[in-house]
Parts: sequence; C-alpha cells; structure tokens
Amino acid sequence: MMTDRNGLIRLIFDRLHGFFGPQNWWPADTPFEVIVGAILTQNTSWKNVARAVANLRDHGLLSFEALCAVPEPLLAELIRSSGYYNQKARKLKAFCRHVCETGHAGLDGFLAQDTDTLRSELLRIRGVGPETADSIVLYAAHKPSFVVDTYTHRVFSRHGWVQESPSYDELRGFFMDCLEPDVGLFQELHALLVRTGHLFCRKTPRCGGCPLEGLRAGTAAG
Repeated sequence: MMTDRNGLIRLIFDRLHGFFGPQNWWPADTPFEVIVGAILTQNTSWKNVARAVANLRDHGLLSFEALCAVPEPLLAELIRSSGYYNQKARKLKAFCRHVCETGHAGLDGFLAQDTDTLRSELLRIRGVGPETADSIVLYAAHKPSFVVDTYTHRVFSRHGWVQESPSYDELRGFFMDCLEPDVGLFQELHALLVRTGHLFCRKTPRCGGCPLEGLRAGTAAG
C-alpha cells in the first residue's frame, strides 16, 4: 500500500519529470569514471570536474589500473581544475589502495558487494563521505542507495516536507524508507532534484515558473 510520503515523492517526481524530461545522469562511460567524478565533484561545480576528467582521459588515466600506477603529484596536476586538487589526488589514491589491499577481485569484485556492505566499506575510505559513497553505490555499482545533496535538502526543507535541518541519514531515510529499491527511480529523482535546485531552488530562490510552485506541506496536491 502506498504511504502518503510515497505518494508525495511520486507526485514530485511526476511534476519534475514532466517539466524537465529524463536526465540520464551520471555522465560517464564506465563505473570507474563515475567514481572519479564522484570524488572530484566534492566542493566544486560539474563544469570543473568535466575538465579534470577530460584531462585524465587525454592522458590515458581513466582506468582503475592506470590511476593506481600514476604518481600522486602528477595526478594532482592533471585534476587541478577540480579545486582542492592535492586533497582530491590523495582521496583518489586512497580509494585505489583500499580496493587493492582489501582482497577484492579488482574493482568489479569491489562493486559487486551487496548494497549495505559496499556502502559501509566506502565510508571507511579516507575522503569518502556519505554523499560520495551513495553516488558510487547508485551510479557506479547500480545498487539502490539514494543520494542526498545540497539541492535535495534545500528543495525539501523549503517546501516544508522535512524539518529545517535534517541530518544526512535522516533525509536519506526519508526516501529509503518509503520507496521501493528502484535504481532507475533513485537515479532520475536525484538528477531531477539537482536540476530543480540548480535552476530554481538556489540560495536566493526563483520560485516563479518552478514545476513545484504551490506544492508545499499543508497545501492541496494537484
């Protein structure tokens, strides 16, 4: 039986999908490229990440084996456009070392773990927080773990659907507890919320013309 929360999320999805159309996010050719992008996108825009990823591709470094072998100082220079490039180079190398040292059958074996085990292991890697871990689980491993980001928080708190300052796990649980574990739905809904936040639910909101305009807690859905 569909809960009220489930119905709300489905309504939000239908409105956003009808307005924006399918997003087909994450833009990457391989699971490893997703992982690289998920780490590089911390504290920067996707435009800057795309430049760094393209630079790695041009140098033949968009594979797990190649990135394991490249010296960290060179890696840092190649991802300079992503910002905090020394820290992010360390994070990428830490991810590679973890996969190599934990006895998995390479990257494929690492990603083949069940959802909860994979997420827990990712969170033990230096520099991988909850949002990055869930991005890797959902988009690289194609397992159902909802990704919460600034835009998700902003859209849902401003409309009164969640408390003003929920923790990451509380907001993630809002979705995980009431939706079926559907990877395609999770991916599309996350991408649609990002698009909404980027265009309308900014730091200074642009509510006029937003597909969610008028849909607030306590108002009639329509």
